[in-house]
Amino acid sequence: MSDVTCPMCEMTEVAIHADHHECLTCGHEWPLAAEAEEAAGDQVVKDAYGHVLANGDIVAMIKDLKLKGSSQTLKIGTKSNAIRLVDGDHEISCKMDGLAIWLKACFVKKVGI
Repeated sequence: MSDVTCPMCEMTEVAIHADHHECLTCGHEWPLAAEAEEAAGDQVVKDAYGHVLANGDIVAMIKDLKLKGSSQTLKIGTKSNAIRLVDGDHEISCKMDGLAIWLKACFVKKVGI
């Protein structure tokens, strides 16, 4: 066990191997170099499929997502306007269906790769 969190499920039950980390909860594996890369400088935000996101990218929902505090649901495939990366728990700030929202990157995929 360590103080490292899994980038997929955000659990802290992570095994550290010689060349990679392994999440004991979901089984996700990632290289040790990724941790050093993130700590070295700018925030690296990746979509649900591992593509690096940047300001101005267009993203689409990969699953239906009910908006908290509202009766609205963002449907799978809904595309955003140009995104803006922000610090915090929800890494993406954008507009979808006319709503200004913040999203976690694990619920979107980059469009037009």
